[in-house]
Amino acid sequence: MDMVVSTVSDLYKVVHAQLRKEVEGMDERALNWSPAPETNSIAALVVHTLGSEAEVLRTVRALPGQRDRDAEFRATAASASELVARLDKADRYLDEMSAGITAADLAAMRPRGDRPPQTGMYWLISNYAHAREHLGHVQLTKQVYATRQAGLT
Repeated sequence: MDMVVSTVSDLYKVVHAQLRKEVEGMDERALNWSPAPETNSIAALVVHTLGSEAEVLRTVRALPGQRDRDAEFRATAASASELVARLDKADRYLDEMSAGITAADLAAMRPRGDRPPQTGMYWLISNYAHAREHLGHVQLTKQVYATRQAGLT
């Protein structure tokens, strides 16, 4: 496997592990709570992050795929274990897809939705940053929820 692909794949798995740590022990109410209008719940953030990641992996490999991005933001979870199972599945998908990414895929210009084509490497690295950004959103949402439940706001 290409060193860049291996490195980015490992970094995605670090994000997945951190997301698991954040959601473990959370109940349904906490996972589906959002702090304000036009913000997202932890469940929606996790589902969206993984949907975006899967789309990018397919984009880099020039494989077809379907994604309902709007539905990701409406996603709910009945339990933390449901989200952990999604993260486990995403790890397996990451392994499967990463194994097929070549140096040519990284260099090739790839369209993604309505965005201008970029190299496969661009999509991988920018989407990893996207995943880290949403990890931060999950952490902040969890903190705000805990503060409100404690009556500190």
